[in-house]
Amino acid sequence: MKQIVGRKPVLEALNSRDDISQVYIQYGQQGGIINAIRIAAKKRGIKVNEIPQQKFKSFTEHKNPQGIIALISDQKFFSLEQIISSSKKEKKPLLLVLDSIQDTHNLGAILRTAECSGVDGIILTKHNSAPINETVIKTSTGATEHLMICLVNNLVNALKQLKESGFWLAGSSLENAKEYTEADYNLPLVLVLGNEEKGIRRLTAEQCDFLVKIPMKGKIQSLNVSVASGILLFEINRQRSLIK
Repeated sequence: MKQIVGRKPVLEALNSRDDISQVYIQYGQQGGIINAIRIAAKKRGIKVNEIPQQKFKSFTEHKNPQGIIALISDQKFFSLEQIISSSKKEKKPLLLVLDSIQDTHNLGAILRTAECSGVDGIILTKHNSAPINETVIKTSTGATEHLMICLVNNLVNALKQLKESGFWLAGSSLENAKEYTEADYNLPLVLVLGNEEKGIRRLTAEQCDFLVKIPMKGKIQSLNVSVASGILLFEINRQRSLIK
């Protein structure tokens, strides 16, 4: 993921380039150029994210970014139709949906686990999700190069399309869920994981055919989402290995 930093360069890029994926503005940035950047991004449907200073600094090593970064994606993305078509070539296709995962290290770790567990495709929310930047690529140890990844504007519509294509949807949730070892994963499956703090959104959960949870024995109520992804994906693999 390449970056454009600085107010004038970002504005010029928004007015001339087609490969900008997201814009990040540090909290508190104001002025005429900042307003012009917001307007230009809105016209093109590009998400503008306002983030705290500490998180902003983690996105760039540039000495003077002037409180603004535009991301240029060099990651190859696929359409949802392409992922569905490709995965259907497998006997038991497995897709992974990530609903608003915002931490780059979590995203990288999940993508690494997904590649190791044989996931056939990844669907990410285009907005309110971490970008696939250098941190994600490094944390994934290059898994991004081997995965089919799709960005969707409307996750609920994407989930409906997946169901219409014959997939069953299993969501990871702490509420109204069965233990993850009790579910049947021997079918065309989409595993849905939610945001680090809030979990999967209500409308997302409503689209799922069933919800699963990992029982906790300690005082903390939930696992890190990247750890949970590994447990669930390899339980799916374990079950499927029992039925050839």
